[in-house]
Amino acid sequence: MLRMATAPPIARDRLIELAGVEPHLVDYMETRRQIPPRMAYSRVDTGLQKIGRIVLQLADRDILTWLESKDIPGEVEVYRAATIIADRLCGAVTDPIVRNAQEQRQLIVIGQWLEKRGYIRIASGLGLKFSDMKPGTFSFHLNVPVMQEDNQGQKRQVNIPIDIVIMPLKADLSEFPLLIEAKSAGDFTNPNKRRKEEATKLYQLRRQYSKDVRFVLFLCGYFDSGYLGYEAAEGIDWVWEHRIDDLAGFGV
Repeated sequence: MLRMATAPPIARDRLIELAGVEPHLVDYMETRRQIPPRMAYSRVDTGLQKIGRIVLQLADRDILTWLESKDIPGEVEVYRAATIIADRLCGAVTDPIVRNAQEQRQLIVIGQWLEKRGYIRIASGLGLKFSDMKPGTFSFHLNVPVMQEDNQGQKRQVNIPIDIVIMPLKADLSEFPLLIEAKSAGDFTNPNKRRKEEATKLYQLRRQYSKDVRFVLFLCGYFDSGYLGYEAAEGIDWVWEHRIDDLAGFGV
């Protein structure tokens, strides 16, 4: 709740970074509602002091008015501040739930659209590989493997999760499937914070397979020109959910 009292509300990772505290101290307090049981008292005390200093420094003085005036807050002031902070906390908790539900609904919509055109859905939990997909099939939540190199030059395989993988009806057997990422946003802020994620995925995929890999966003909600312009500059196209028939332009 303290993170919701700052201006603007601060993300967990950002608080850890600014305060310079051990991540599991904050994680334990937020997810388990307790102090890490094996952490020495002195480290806990030092970490809490660091967190307190950062929160106090970033505190929203428009709602915590007594921090500026140095007066003892009245009942109305405390109630007003508590209400605003509680509302922020509710939003932070429910936004991911709503977003995930929206994206699940998007998958249903696009699945129905594909099936009406003769496509067959293949369950992704059967060891399915994108390279084994036949023309006229699609799958949800399929991993596409790429090779990554660490700072020591060691290579390792990682999986890039893709929301929708479609092998067009008229595709050649050697053709790379169309990759679609379902995105839903209830406001303009969160998408712009995460807009680099899609560009990173596409960069890794094209480096591994081909510069011709097609990666499309399936959008619903609030995506402004800043977000769309960034994605376009990275070579990423998109289709709006309310214009789902535009998918036909990608050969599906």
